[in-house]
Amino acid sequence: MSNRVDVAVMIGSGVPKGLRATGQKACWVVLVNGEQRGTAFSSRMEAEECRAAWLAQLSAGACAMQARAQRA
Repeated sequence: MSNRVDVAVMIGSGVPKGLRATGQKACWVVLVNGEQRGTAFSSRMEAEECRAAWLAQLSAGACAMQARAQRA
């Protein structure tokens, strides 16, 4: 199964209250197969780091599943 991991921007009222309270007018979130995972980030760079971690985790899981299938 192929997983899609994206970074999306949220603006205005889509920004969580805590970030809006600090003056943040935009934030970035990580989407895995279209669903938000984790928190909203105040910078795109933070969200991209989280995206990379998700990709690594999903890749490792896929490799483990493939190895199990080959042993069966």
